[in-house]
Amino acid sequence: MKHSNSLLRQGRYPYIPARGLAVLLAIFSTLTVAVAVSVADDAQEAQQLVEKSQLTIESFATDANMGAVRDLMHTAKGLFIAPQVLKGAFILGASGGSGVFLAREGELKKWSQPAFYTIGGVSFGLQAGGEASEVVLLVMTERGVSAMLGNNFKLGADASLAVGPVGAGAGGATAALSADIISFSRAQGLYGGLSVDGSVIALRDGWNTAYYGKSVTPTDILVRKSVSNPHSAPLIAAVSKIASPK
Repeated sequence: MKHSNSLLRQGRYPYIPARGLAVLLAIFSTLTVAVAVSVADDAQEAQQLVEKSQLTIESFATDANMGAVRDLMHTAKGLFIAPQVLKGAFILGASGGSGVFLAREGELKKWSQPAFYTIGGVSFGLQAGGEASEVVLLVMTERGVSAMLGNNFKLGADASLAVGPVGAGAGGATAALSADIISFSRAQGLYGGLSVDGSVIALRDGWNTAYYGKSVTPTDILVRKSVSNPHSAPLIAAVSKIASPK
């Protein structure tokens, strides 16, 4: 003990009693388990979002009022799907949800693995109640894709935004749309009700890491295509089928 205290006074290394060391090890073990549980939860939630996104885009593709989605997907350079965006408050309205983004490989039919993001915004006005909407964003330009490669960006500011036409005859009206991103939303049978103009799309870094098993960037997923998860195959197959010209 005297030897250890002497070294401590000399500043060579700290003396930690056995009981203190045991406490530190217990804390470290607890933190390690907590991190592992958190990563597992993120991976599970990410997988569920991928499954819900597949159901959403397949539902939009078969909806008679969403003909423009099917038409525009043939030339879209990217696709963002948010199966559930929640909105609701008194006076101050807030919206938010999670979504996946896939990018098309040039003019090919091949689509990338999904990258995970959040979408959220705040608006002021006389409003009450709440709603849950499905949101699909079609990214039509390279500028729009470049915006998605960043950590976050604002719709309508960093990339121009237009609301997509709805209705059985909407397909013919799409030629006039020249925005970087075209939005479609649907809530309880109502179309185009949720405005995403001004919303911020931000990277869900934790979900991307958990889903692919290592730290990755949007560029790794969408451009380099250096990672993959077999769980995403049904979603990619559904998107490829819908986006392929008939």
